[in-house]
Order: sequence, then C-alpha cells, then structure tokens
Amino acid sequence: MNAIRVLLADDHLLVRAGIRRLLDSFDGVAVVGEARDGAEALKQATALRPDVALLDISMPELNGLDVAARLAALDPPIRSIILSVHDAEEFVVRALRAGCAGYLLKQSEVSELELAVRAVARGETYLSPAVSKQVVANYVNRTEAPISPLEALTPRQREILQLVAEGHTSKDIGERLGLSFKTVETHRAHIMERIGVRDLTGLVRFAIRAGLVTP
Repeated sequence: MNAIRVLLADDHLLVRAGIRRLLDSFDGVAVVGEARDGAEALKQATALRPDVALLDISMPELNGLDVAARLAALDPPIRSIILSVHDAEEFVVRALRAGCAGYLLKQSEVSELELAVRAVARGETYLSPAVSKQVVANYVNRTEAPISPLEALTPRQREILQLVAEGHTSKDIGERLGLSFKTVETHRAHIMERIGVRDLTGLVRFAIRAGLVTP
C-alpha cells in the first residue's frame, strides 16, 4: 500500500518541526515537503502533488484558506486540512466554502491529527470534534448563508489585502505579483470600498480580525 503523501505548511519553524515529527511517527504517512508561507505551499503542492496538504490558516504571502481554494481547483484536486487556533463558526464556514476537506484545531489531541490525515486521504471530510456540532449543522442547513466582507473580495484582492496588512508597499506588491503600481492601487481602493474602511489602519485591523495576519 502506498504511503499517504503529505505537504506541511506553517510559518513557525518549531511548530512545523513538531508536527512533522508526529506525522513521521504514523505508519504509512510520509511528509514529502514543507513550506513556510502560502506562496511556497502553493508552489510545492503544484510540483509535488501530495495526497494531503496540511495548512496553517495564518501564513505570510498567502493565507491557508486561499491556498486551499486554489488546490481544490486543480485537476485532480489536492485535499487540504486547515490547522487553526480558531474554533469560531466564521472560520469553519470559510474553510468549507474554500473546499477544505478537513479542519483541525491546533489544541487537538495527537490522535486527531492521524485520524484527520487518514480520513481526508480516503476522500472523507474530517472536522475536529471540538468544533461545535451546531456550527456544522448551521452550515449544512443554510440555503443562503450570509457572505462575509472577506468572501466578497476576489482571490486577487484577498492576496493584496494580506500583503498590504503585512506592511508591503504598492510598488513591492506589484513586483511580487507582476502588476503595475496603478493596478495595485486600484485593487486597494476597491478593497477598502468593499470592506468599508477608509485608511491603512482599518485595512490592517480588518485583516487581523479575519485571521489573514497575526497582530
């Protein structure tokens, strides 16, 4: 039987090392790559084609939810598990909408990590038991769940929002993404309009609340 191939992405080296050690202890599980930010995770996943991508929700460059959404759109898709400290309904719903196959809290038991990886590799969905059953029920039963301001943004706008909140200038963002300065500024103006803020401070606060960056 082939080993379950896992890509691990977390911007904290010690956290990544600890999780890798746990994954390596599971029979039939092999870590094929590591990434320290979302952009690197996306690049490695596309090249390595792992069975499962284990993604921290808050990473530099590109957050775990946007990485998961892009991996889910590949053919064939790569199944993702979000690792998060957030147990609020908003984050779980956003993960499910992004196409994630699993949502695991970082405070979970070690046994849950193994259960999650194996379940997702089998094509199932795994949600940490600590995530309220009511959260899942509410998501499943909604016919028209409200769209958050963050979800109203395009993938490109969310990417630019995160980079702005991380302190990158419009010139730097343009060079990273292959966009002109004017295009980045236009995106930035549209982002501020859509989320209802008027200045950089408001953008950063919104990004922190949304879990795109950490304080």
